[in-house]
Amino acid sequence: MSRRGAAGARLRIDGILLLDKPAGASSNQVLQKVRRLLGADKAGHTGALDPLATGLLPLCFGEATKIAGLLLGSDKAYRVEARLGQTTDTDDADGRVLVERPVPELDAARLVPHLEALCGRIRQRPPAYSALKRDGVPAYRRARAGQTVELAPREVVVHGIRLLEVDAARLVLEVECGSGTYVRSLIRDLGEALGCGAHVTALRRLWVEPFRHPRMWTLDALEGMDVEHRRRCLLPLEAGLRHLPALAVDAPAAQRLRQGQRLRWPAATTGEYILWLEGRAIGRARVDEAGVLRPERLFADGQMEMGEGDGKGAEGQADP
Repeated sequence: MSRRGAAGARLRIDGILLLDKPAGASSNQVLQKVRRLLGADKAGHTGALDPLATGLLPLCFGEATKIAGLLLGSDKAYRVEARLGQTTDTDDADGRVLVERPVPELDAARLVPHLEALCGRIRQRPPAYSALKRDGVPAYRRARAGQTVELAPREVVVHGIRLLEVDAARLVLEVECGSGTYVRSLIRDLGEALGCGAHVTALRRLWVEPFRHPRMWTLDALEGMDVEHRRRCLLPLEAGLRHLPALAVDAPAAQRLRQGQRLRWPAATTGEYILWLEGRAIGRARVDEAGVLRPERLFADGQMEMGEGDGKGAEGQADP
């Protein structure tokens, strides 16, 4: 554990906190607030939620920041409310209304074919107000400056869209999708297919693989705890890894891998693996076509024991 200063010192804190992000704040704003509440020296999030959005935002601290990219690439699910009949410049309710059109009479029978057309492997144009960069500049900065932003369509995967409610100009949907999918774009494209336009009015992230039934912590709850209680809300980094392909190694092999050595591992299929030693994840490695195990990113020895208390919650054992 590394310390910095005395009073208000930031410590090496390792683990994952499943935050219930509030509306109105950016993902980085809430990350920095939780970092201060924990007194952590290293932190990162696993893919931004829009300020309008709420719900699951896994925050990684210490050694867990090394797996943030894996969680960023995971499948996700959202509950989304949409307003039909209005198109906005941001594709959500935070934007300026550009066009208003009449809304046709809709029911499940008419809506379901349009929802099915947005499922599977599709081409999607990201919103102009997004963090995607063009020539090194985030698209939202160009849009705020009044520049015309047209981002190239990208291939994304939508596993399913379920209609929950339809009431005049209001829709409620549940969306399961792969990494990189913009729900705002799905709603925009649905509105255009219906001929009336649409935008997101509320968005909540329900889960991120592997946290299918997460016990989330609100900022208010964290602020009401002392710092030691907050740290017990953390899950160990292993909780974010048990769904991924694994290789068990013994102590001698682990030592050689930590020294940067490659090992013959012909029994394993080509691909990337999480390395496990006696129930602890020690890092990421890849087996190449020649059957050689190559260390890619290893975790530091002696992770702090986090996630022992309340952090186990509904997701406590991190089902594989």
